[in-house]
Amino acid sequence: MTQVVEQNRDTNNHTQNHDAANGILKTSATRRSVITFLAGVPMLPLAGCTTTSSVNKVGAGSASALMPMAKAVRQVKFIGMQAPSLANPEQMATVYVDSKMQADFTDGSKQIYDLAYTPFFVTGDMVPDGMGGTTRAGQLYDINNKPLYDASAGQPVPFYSNCPDGSSLITMKGAKVPGVKGNPVFAVVQFEYASMDRSGKETWGRLPSPIAVLTLDQNPKSGELTLVKYHNVDTSSVHGLWITCGASLSPWGTHLSSEEYEPDAHNLAKEDDGKFLDFSKALYGDQNKANPYHYGHMPEVFVNPDGTGFVKKHYNLGRISHELIQMMPDERTALMGDDATNGGLFMFVADKPRDLSSGNLYVAKVKQTSPKGVGTGEFLTQWIHLGHATSSEIEAMANTFKLEDIMSVKYEDPKDTSYTKIYYSGKPNWVKLNSKNKYAEKAAAFLETHRYAALKGASLAFTKMEGTAINVKDKIAYSAMARIEKSMVDPVKYGDYGVQVAENKSGAVYAHKLSGGQKTLNTNTAINSEWVPVSMSVPPNLAGQDIAADELGNKSHPDKVSCPDNIKFSEKMRTLFIGEDSGTHVNNFLWAYNVDTHELTRILSTPAGAESTGLHAVDEVNGFTYIMSNFQHPGEGIAENPKVAAQVLPLIHRNYKDSYGAAVGYLGLKLS
Repeated sequence: MTQVVEQNRDTNNHTQNHDAANGILKTSATRRSVITFLAGVPMLPLAGCTTTSSVNKVGAGSASALMPMAKAVRQVKFIGMQAPSLANPEQMATVYVDSKMQADFTDGSKQIYDLAYTPFFVTGDMVPDGMGGTTRAGQLYDINNKPLYDASAGQPVPFYSNCPDGSSLITMKGAKVPGVKGNPVFAVVQFEYASMDRSGKETWGRLPSPIAVLTLDQNPKSGELTLVKYHNVDTSSVHGLWITCGASLSPWGTHLSSEEYEPDAHNLAKEDDGKFLDFSKALYGDQNKANPYHYGHMPEVFVNPDGTGFVKKHYNLGRISHELIQMMPDERTALMGDDATNGGLFMFVADKPRDLSSGNLYVAKVKQTSPKGVGTGEFLTQWIHLGHATSSEIEAMANTFKLEDIMSVKYEDPKDTSYTKIYYSGKPNWVKLNSKNKYAEKAAAFLETHRYAALKGASLAFTKMEGTAINVKDKIAYSAMARIEKSMVDPVKYGDYGVQVAENKSGAVYAHKLSGGQKTLNTNTAINSEWVPVSMSVPPNLAGQDIAADELGNKSHPDKVSCPDNIKFSEKMRTLFIGEDSGTHVNNFLWAYNVDTHELTRILSTPAGAESTGLHAVDEVNGFTYIMSNFQHPGEGIAENPKVAAQVLPLIHRNYKDSYGAAVGYLGLKLS
């Protein structure tokens, strides 16, 4: 059961902030006026939101009507909340919101609105299937769309995910779904993995990732969303999906998914104790059937007007640890997060707008302009061209080429000068392209992308480069670096790729200045885009801070970001929203960062041990703005913190199916 509870205001600063906020003159302005202005927030809607003590009842509560817009909004700001504490363990065991939003109107008046969180479901719930029956939210399926079952603890039970992640809110003309009384709105939600089986064994990456289309009924007066249909997308045409992490909404209304941590095709049996072989067994019933070159790509989900959907997989955006891609306003340029040790900053420029099936792949080579080993670093960015390809030709190579057709990889020094030493996933490799295959270089560029990029001299130094977002007005992109460590810190152990900054396991968000007129380093040819990163650095207040463990067990400063992961930017609110994926905050947070004032504000807390996921900003849906937010694996790692575990873990188990469930929902203005 998810509860949105009232927080005890136990610090002077927090009390003063709320007292000041509540003392602002109340006006006749309505939620509608604020919501209409807010068309552009992450996928948590700042439309109406009904709180409820139970998330097992889909659509619990009813929306209050919102009056017609009375005043124009000049700007908005968020008023933060204190982090939950053991003074109220219930707050640490749920999605907790005690933040507010202030609207400043053009007549000089102001108004404060309470925020609240509403879930559509907790995974494992039975939800409407749109055909008069029900289906299980987050259910895992094999390649034949048969539900997977978990018999690890004896009696087989449905295997469903507790790790919802990337999501997109989508509308279209002509949409019509039975059961929708207001406006039909669709949400695509992907489920990254299931964190454990019923025996308690970790199952990360060992099971296929499902993806679903939710049909939501939007109340035309309040903007409140209610689930009326859950449709599981058939992924068999793309060989199933692998570790689908972050996602973004394309400018043309499709869901751009991801496949993180591409399996090492040369080391399947040893990598993570045969993780990929277990994945293949779960998907196909045969541990040797899945082809590793089919995974580590960028899937795109298309929604049909009836609330169903289908998926295509793009094989020509590089086979990397795809966290999330962000399309630029030209609808051709994509900047990609690469969640890896020895990761890179990758960019794809499509040949045609709104069509990712053909284009050029690039990787960054950076020059550090700040002192070595100090701070988070400042860099100039140049680009190496890796190749041009269509998705179909790379898929054909993936279908037919064997490992040695592309390149030979050794994990110990072969004492052979024809091999080149590089670093891959934090370890030395010795690699050599197959000179007898005239297609080997192109195949390597798109199927062994990390290794090939290292061969070409790219800066394969970044660590856990996660979400990516775009600030169009200022022509700045953002990259979340969840942890700054290893290959960003120690060039001796992890390879010297031109990056050496101070270790910061709490991470940071980097800003990239974007420009046109750029040429590639290796071919001296023009890059056909006006949205190319040319420098990167960390803006004020967007670096975390490592600390000695505090009384609660936080190892990152609780009032600063820790391990930023999901990020989304709101043009209208001039706000970067940041979701955390840390083991260094006991509760992970969702933050709002104003890019003009550099003010960082905590607006939501996930259950202890859970990661903040599914963040998405959408400009406008029938006059309302939405910020969507999920979380995954509640309670993970909390047993290692006995002081917290004793009071909080039983509550998490009560709220979220013994930690086997997690919520999908949104943040909005609390309705009366």
